[in-house]
Amino acid sequence: MNKEEQIKKWLNDELTPAEKEIFEQGEDYALDQAIVNGGEQFKASNFSAPESFNNFKSAYEAQNKTTRQLDWFKPMLRVASILVIALGVYFTMFYDNLTQVQTLASQKITIELPDTSQVTLNADSEIKFSKKNWSKKRSLNLSGEAYFKVVKGKTFDVITSQGTVTVVGTAFNVKQRDDYFEVQCFEGIVSVTSDAHTKKLVAGETFRILNRAFSQDNTTILKPNWTSNKSTFQALPYKTVLAEIERQYDIKIIVEDVDAERLFTGGFMHDNIENALISITQPMDLTYEINASNDVVIYGNKK
Repeated sequence: MNKEEQIKKWLNDELTPAEKEIFEQGEDYALDQAIVNGGEQFKASNFSAPESFNNFKSAYEAQNKTTRQLDWFKPMLRVASILVIALGVYFTMFYDNLTQVQTLASQKITIELPDTSQVTLNADSEIKFSKKNWSKKRSLNLSGEAYFKVVKGKTFDVITSQGTVTVVGTAFNVKQRDDYFEVQCFEGIVSVTSDAHTKKLVAGETFRILNRAFSQDNTTILKPNWTSNKSTFQALPYKTVLAEIERQYDIKIIVEDVDAERLFTGGFMHDNIENALISITQPMDLTYEINASNDVVIYGNKK
């Protein structure tokens, strides 16, 4: 029995139970039923006239034609969607000239911005800015720590998750790490806004927010110590020191019986891991060892 005869007998309810079961398991059964239910002319009873079959056949063939066209068109839609997404990424990343620079642990880098201002990134830090819009708006996003030497011109904004630094032409350092935000001014005037605090710093002044507590003091150095491969700390939690030595040496530190909130004043050099560990453990009456996995373990009780 060919397909047309099956459909005709099905419409007239003339299929045997075995034939009906086979017909209903066919791949076109759902489509056939949908066509019958789709129009009043196909709401036939068991006594439908044979003429209904001709109408059904026309609708069925038209639906099959549409289905074949859609089956051909769907892959084209998928290709078009991929092209749209790809072009969106292209114009976002390239047409806008979005530049992203990121350093790894133990890495530092100096780059020149479109206006010849310079940025030196400390380890594990990142900046993002738009070259296309730079002449209209000197603005970049910073995560981590960076030293800026900005040429005079329009206002220059450094935006972080914890505050914004605005200058015209000056040299300054911005550090944004977890719950610590620090700005040091070395030349000119720096405007800092963080939460409810807005301050103007002149050369030699430092702005700090630690655990949402604000403080301000002075510095006599002419540029950040880390640009000369030395990290220094002034009354900061010991966990901050540990995080920095991990960045500078690309190591993992494990502590045992150590008060990580205890304040530390001092520093370490970036050129020798043993000397650096001694510098941060001896003043705190701590000891350390390097285990088989090359992790550093710092102990609160001398072994």
